[in-house]
Amino acid sequence: MASSQHTTTIKAGGSEKDYWKDLWLHRQLLWILSKRDISVRYKQTLLGVAWSVLRPLMTLVVMVFVFSYVAKTKGDPNVPYPLMVLSGLTIWTFFSNTFGQISSSVLINSNMVSKVYFPRLLMPLSAVAVGFVDFLISFAIFMLMTPFFDYQISWQIIYLPFFILLTFITSMGFGLFFAVLNVKFRDIGQLIPFLIQVGMYACPVGYSASLVKGTWYEKYYNLNPLVGIISGFRWCLLGENSYFNPQSLYSTAITSFAILILSLIYFRRKENTFVDYL
Repeated sequence: MASSQHTTTIKAGGSEKDYWKDLWLHRQLLWILSKRDISVRYKQTLLGVAWSVLRPLMTLVVMVFVFSYVAKTKGDPNVPYPLMVLSGLTIWTFFSNTFGQISSSVLINSNMVSKVYFPRLLMPLSAVAVGFVDFLISFAIFMLMTPFFDYQISWQIIYLPFFILLTFITSMGFGLFFAVLNVKFRDIGQLIPFLIQVGMYACPVGYSASLVKGTWYEKYYNLNPLVGIISGFRWCLLGENSYFNPQSLYSTAITSFAILILSLIYFRRKENTFVDYL
């Protein structure tokens, strides 16, 4: 009898109160899925976790060459250009990897979705683990490179968790929306890598946001939530030498929270239909 009562509380479409309670009760499943996603990512690769080191380093070399030597883009004064790029690349990698993993999380777990009910939100939440591991590795590379360039980490690093949290909120918001679309329209899975690639150049990853300072389109450019996140993250590591417009945080916070709330509502309304398309 107790078993049947418990089953009714976790069925899809239950009340919000029951849903969030079930999410907590299934926290062990969240841990299992997270560990599986991390191990699967590198299990069949020749170099394994070494790719998490090689990827940011290779991307750094390409971006420094393209922006600094080809495009002749100037960085922030008194900041080594490679450190400026790597700091932006570190937080961008967290966003892009997390966004990509969340967007495909339902399809990756299609076998589980079609066989048993559990709070579907566990799938995108577990996908964050992969992006966070890659972030930690990129961050460690940055910290190891600062002595090489004889650069001091600023005291503003104490604000770093705030920008990491904002990145998580932003990637989760966009990721949940595309995760739902990806279940019904499989072409979305082909579109996401393109969006990530274009986004890396549209955001101040390989260049400083100071390039748009004083332009007529600066206020529109700052509507992109990643602009405030990347510039703020860079400011936390590189200090006052790095350009950061605090006003960009207003649009970042408002946009990120709004997208997350709307995406959560959209995900909850559509999660009962996932099994129909898998």
